[in-house]
Amino acid sequence: RIENSTNRQVTFSKRRSGILKKAREISVLCDAEVGVVIFSSAGKLYDYCSPKTSLSRILEKYQTNSGKILWDEKHKSVSAEIDRIKKENDNMQIELRHLKGEDLNSLQPKELIMIEEALDNGIVNVNEKLMDHWERHARNDKMLEDENKLLAFKLHQQDIALSGSMRDLELGYHPDRDFAAQMPITFRVQPSHPNLQDNN
Repeated sequence: RIENSTNRQVTFSKRRSGILKKAREISVLCDAEVGVVIFSSAGKLYDYCSPKTSLSRILEKYQTNSGKILWDEKHKSVSAEIDRIKKENDNMQIELRHLKGEDLNSLQPKELIMIEEALDNGIVNVNEKLMDHWERHARNDKMLEDENKLLAFKLHQQDIALSGSMRDLELGYHPDRDFAAQMPITFRVQPSHPNLQDNN
């Protein structure tokens, strides 16, 4: 081990570059599958993998040929779950193609009947959703129509009231017009001083 940290870092950098260069050369010149993983003393990762493969495939091949187990049970469980999801996705893609009328030659009559029933149920559900949509649309249109009618009625009433007020302003005061007759209550004015009252 190189005790001086600066010299150690310089040596690591040079040797690391040399190892990765040799790995690339043997991969290209000899058509070999090469994978190199290097961690520095600070924990920084440096790696190289042949272009035609991946590091995970190289490690799996190493595990198979060496008999050494690199993955624990947790990784196996995750890998199995990924495989299950991929298989489920493939099956769903096949079902989707069948529903679209594709790749039907390999299916048996029973399977075709099941697809037909699924399509019929789908059409019924789509029609129900469309009916619900149009009914809601019709109700909304009716509400808007009623609101417009009410608004038009209120505007008409305001126009009538405004027209009547304008006519009164245009007519103004006229001596022949009996305004008192239009008053709802008639009354007699009494003098405020009793001596001013007539003695009958």
